Parts: sequence; C-alpha cells; structure tokens
Amino acid sequence: MTTFADLNLGPKVLKAVTEAGYETPTPIQAGAIPAALEGRDVLGIAQTGTGKTASFTLPMIHMLARGRARARMPRSLVLCPTRELAAQVAENFDTYSKHLKLTKALLIGGVSFKEQDMLIDKGVDVLIATPGRLLDHFERGKLLLTGVQIMVVDEADRMLDMGFIPDIEKIFSLTPFTRQTLFFSATMAPEIERITNTFLSAPARVEVARQATTSETIEQGVVMFKGSRKDREGSEKRRLLRDLIDAEGDRLTNAIIFCNRKTDVDIVAKSLQKYSYDAAPIHGDLEQSHRTRTLDGFREGTLKILVASDVAARGLDVPSVSHVFNFDVPGHAEDYVHRIGRTGRAGRDGKAVMICVPRDEKNLADIEALVEKTIPRLDIPGGKPAAAPAEARAEAEAEAPADSTEKPRRTRTRGGRGRKPAAPRTEAALTAEAEATPTPQEAAAPQPVKSRPAPAAKTEAEAEPAPQAEPRKQSRPAPRQAEEQPHPDTTPDTAKDSNDKRRGRGGRGRDNGKDNKVVGMGDHMPQFIALSFAERQTG
Repeated sequence: MTTFADLNLGPKVLKAVTEAGYETPTPIQAGAIPAALEGRDVLGIAQTGTGKTASFTLPMIHMLARGRARARMPRSLVLCPTRELAAQVAENFDTYSKHLKLTKALLIGGVSFKEQDMLIDKGVDVLIATPGRLLDHFERGKLLLTGVQIMVVDEADRMLDMGFIPDIEKIFSLTPFTRQTLFFSATMAPEIERITNTFLSAPARVEVARQATTSETIEQGVVMFKGSRKDREGSEKRRLLRDLIDAEGDRLTNAIIFCNRKTDVDIVAKSLQKYSYDAAPIHGDLEQSHRTRTLDGFREGTLKILVASDVAARGLDVPSVSHVFNFDVPGHAEDYVHRIGRTGRAGRDGKAVMICVPRDEKNLADIEALVEKTIPRLDIPGGKPAAAPAEARAEAEAEAPADSTEKPRRTRTRGGRGRKPAAPRTEAALTAEAEATPTPQEAAAPQPVKSRPAPAAKTEAEAEPAPQAEPRKQSRPAPRQAEEQPHPDTTPDTAKDSNDKRRGRGGRGRDNGKDNKVVGMGDHMPQFIALSFAERQTG
C-alpha cells in the first residue's frame, strides 16, 4: 500500500500531513504528486471529493520551500472558479505549510483592494485567486505574473460553465512559457481539451475514475412530481421537499438543498424557516461576510440545512454531509455529479434525492445518459396528496415576497371588453327582416315624388300683422348702397380709434388707401362681398 512517505515529499510537509491525520494518499494524489515533483505538466481527471486539492498543494509547497518571493511577483498561482473554493485552497495551504515559512495571498471579490494590495506589495509565494479579481489587480498595475513558476487551474470544467475560459486564456498569456502547469477537472469537455492541448506541454494524464461518475457510496433517487395547477406548483413542490426531509428523520444530520436560480434559493430558505426548519440561504448575490458566516455555521454544525445555488457545489468541503436534495433538476448534467458529490465523501454513506417536474424530464434523461445508470424512482413520502386549493393558496401568499401582489384576472366575452353577447334572433324576426328588405328590382324602379301638402288657409288673427318692434340699427348696408359706402379708411378718427382699441391696436398703422385691416362680416364688410350679394339680389 502506498503511503505519503513513498511520494518523495519533504520531511516538513510529511510532518504536517501526518498531523492532519492522513496516512494513505487517494488514487489521484498517488498519481499526480510524483509527476508534479518531477516538474512535468499534469492533467488530472477525477470526480469531486477525491482529494484533488492536496494533489497540487503538497507538491507546490515542497517545490516552493526553497527560494524567496519578490514584491508584486508571486512565485505560484492557483486559479479557482468560486470564492468558496479559493478559501478552501487557502485553508489547505495553511494546514500543509505550517512548518515552512511561506506566504500567501487570497484575491477574491467582496474584500477590500487595499488589504490585498498590501499583501502583494510584500511579496507572496502562493497567490490564490479567482480570475476576475486577479485581472482587476493586474489591470490596476498592482501585480506582475512574469515570476510565476507553477500555475494551477482547479475545477476547469466549472470555469467553462461560468464563462471564465477567455480570462483563463488571457492569464496563461501573461505567465512565462517555462512555467509548470497543473490542470485539474472532473469532466473533460471539448473546450477544456482544446485549452490543455494549447497550454500544456506533454502532460502526465492521471485519470483515476471514469469521467462524470458518481460515488458508489451515495444512494440516489428521484421523485417525479406534477403540480395540481401551474400557479400552485411552487408551493406544492416546497411542501414535497419538507415531506422528503421529514421522511429521513434522524438519519438526516445536515443537508444541502440545491436550486437553479438565486431567487428560488431565497424563497425555499424562507419557506423552510417559516415552518421552523433550521435553514439559511447562500448564493452569489450575498455579501462575502454573510456567505462566510453561513458556511462557517454549516461546517461547525450550528446550521442544519444549507439552501444553495451552484456556487456552493464546488469548494464546499464538509466531509459529514448526510443528504443532498436537488430542488431543481440541474440544467447541465455535469452539475448533478458535483452537487451530489457534497455527500458520501471520504468513504462515508450519503443520500441524494431529486425532484423532477414534467418540463425537466429531458434534463433528467441527459443526467442518466452521463452517469450511465437509471436513477431509481421514489414514491411521494406517505402517499400524501397535493395541497388543497385553499391551503396551497394560503401557503403561496405567506411565502411570497412582500412586494409581489397577484392581480385579479379579467374575463372577456366574445363580443368585446364588457360587452354582452347579442341574443340569437328568432326565425320570425329573420323572416320579417327579409320581407322589409327591398329586392334589387324594387330598389332600381323609379320612386314616385311625394308632393308637399298645400298650406292651410290662415285665419283672420293669423293674417293680421303683428305689431312691429322698434327697428334695430342696420348692421350691414343694403346691397344697393354698397357702392356708395365709403372705404373703411375714410371713417372718422373716433370710430377708427375705437376699432383699434377693440382689436388691441395702439394706433392707426399705415394708411396707404388700402384695406389693411382684418375684419369679419360685421360693420365693415369688404366691397367684393357686398357686390356679390347685390348681383344675386338684382338677378
């Protein structure tokens, strides 16, 4: 049996490993550590939970034991996809290097740039970082990568899923060509294989398990669930999750519940808290300090249930997780392997249960094709029926966010908004309407002209003329007198001044013998209109 003493590690490193309680290396460690100590590039492929972190941490510490780092020029670089995984690597580095005087810096988001700059300025032997924060420091001129001797890429397939491949390629171009590269991944997608062919030189390929396999110590199962109605599916699915948790009883010491979306993480955590479950959420939108406190509480056992997004599927090293619940079927089949890999670690038994709704059956088929096995179907615990309509509605209202209000539905009739449909007409009404409608021959025939009735003879009282009222001032001159009427400009000054005041004019303006004023059909009428009236009357 191979022991760590057979791997040619330094005595101080072996002492730290022994004090940590490890004696026998895992298969990935036994294959990767000797090749790395020889200075070769390493391509390690192994499922999660097999000890890949120690596979590159131990040889890196052994090779960095001699030498000294310079300011802003780290001697080694470890790239991790998430903050939690980077923090885990930093903890392992502290554990295995406690008998050596090596320095490290952790560059992750959510932490002040100033504190990280101070560490880099002093010079670090090991730089552990996420790609985004590393490039931020480089672009600010606070970091040089020309002194990197060993470069490690951990969880490369997760880098691909998170869109970090362009950043990885840029970081590779900033490091020396003579560097040693250690590349680790649980699966080998075509894009990952392209990068290894480009940036690794004759790597030692260490593959200790078939790609994307699950541990045999994990009991797997899936519950096929269909909600009674679409708007009640969420609340009924959360009720099923609580039933699954209750069905495990004392066997469930702690559990991780995975959701696909961050909003679902918050909703599920709030629902569990409402029903007195010890649960807390963790996802990428939370502050780093809050995420750290939540993870520390879960590791220490003060928190029983952790509701997480895929950000915690990698880098969460809690050996004693008893159960994993997939509230949603993951969109990528590889994520299923990483999720359930949080349980059944280090030879322990674990259980993974997944809830599948009809729209996720295609993703379930992809997962079964990847792991090359059929996941057993489980019955709903206790055979409980779906929630009653009133109960489901009350639960949805209690668990919904405060700012979410459901608008009442509006119903429309066929005749239009708010319009009642017309009543059907009877056969008699249709016959009467057809008879009243004229035929084309009747419509084309000439119609007789109706003569106007002669007026009735007026009585004597009606014939007597009514008394005439006092004649009003004639507002418009008679047509015969239109030619004798003087031009408006020849009217007295007092009349013109009053007209100017009435029209808002301050003076007479230009007086060139023309009608420059805009007048209507009142006292001053243009002569051409009066002439036309006169012609009509005389004609």
